[in-house]
Amino acid sequence: MNILIDIGHPAHIHYFRNMVKILEKKGFSFHFTLRERDSTVALMDRYGFKYSKRGKGGKSIINKIFAMPFINFKVLSVARRFKPDLLVSFASPYAAQIAWLIRKPHIAFDDTEHAVFAHKLYRPFSNVILTPSCYYKQLERKQLLFSSYMELCYLHPNYFKPDVSILSELGVKDNERYCILRFVSWDANHDVGQKGLSYRTKTQLVNELLKHCKVFISSESSLPDELIKYKLNIHPSRLHDVLYFASLYIGEGSTTASEATILGTPAIYVNSLVVGYCKEQEEKYGLLYQFKENKGIIEKAVEILNMSNSKEYFNKKRDIMLSEKIDPTAFMVWFIENYPNSAKIMKENPDYQYNFK
Repeated sequence: MNILIDIGHPAHIHYFRNMVKILEKKGFSFHFTLRERDSTVALMDRYGFKYSKRGKGGKSIINKIFAMPFINFKVLSVARRFKPDLLVSFASPYAAQIAWLIRKPHIAFDDTEHAVFAHKLYRPFSNVILTPSCYYKQLERKQLLFSSYMELCYLHPNYFKPDVSILSELGVKDNERYCILRFVSWDANHDVGQKGLSYRTKTQLVNELLKHCKVFISSESSLPDELIKYKLNIHPSRLHDVLYFASLYIGEGSTTASEATILGTPAIYVNSLVVGYCKEQEEKYGLLYQFKENKGIIEKAVEILNMSNSKEYFNKKRDIMLSEKIDPTAFMVWFIENYPNSAKIMKENPDYQYNFK
């Protein structure tokens, strides 16, 4: 079976890479189309997947609309050459629309409730929409719920083993603590009108954190001159090793915040948007703290860093969370290998998913 996967963000590669490796061993063939970003291309090359670039796309909604016909044409061209039997994506309008055009099924994954623009463009053309059980929007009869997070596709203990050599690469000494800050570019369609850390809070936060630990900054946009020296210079594939050994994560990106919690690192998520998985990680498991405004962030960060045995404390909470979630990669492998019968099974017996703990 030939499967075409569209990638719009570096995280999407991680969602599918373990599934692809497993299914390739079973004789499945894969090809990726991807939005052109340095980090996305670097990850694809790192994992050795076959891919075609579909351009950088637009930043504003207007630009995205105008770019859509050109991107669809590029994805269609790849599909005609590759001849997929099935298309898979994380809420990609391009994969969904091209699947409909060539009369092939499209399986969509989604965990972002506020991506209303994308919903309108991919939902009508998708056959199945798989979302985490904490997803608080009802998407219609096509929706199937699974008890896990997308980040567990690659950070589940079955697949992720932290590499301690990252500490020497970072220049971190034994028992030396560090904090990771993550700033996003705010160019996603669901980011319009939203906000995170202000410039003033960023500089104040760094200055305060330096009193307690080292600071590393991962940023999708250019950093101001005074913060450049704290920039995290690693290969994108090593970010999860960095997160695992960190004492604290603070950032504007929900995906990285969720990754931190899954790795047992407390997370401060600064964003005016609410997503179901972060809401659950905060309210049910106590692993994450969301701030919609900048007030109180520094105080909460210092409070966490001053806790005794904080890593042990948050690791225990993480273990409780993991005990209640399925292995989403194992579930995805089964679902795609047995589609469309798997969709029928999930509709009739949703608890079948717990065979993939």
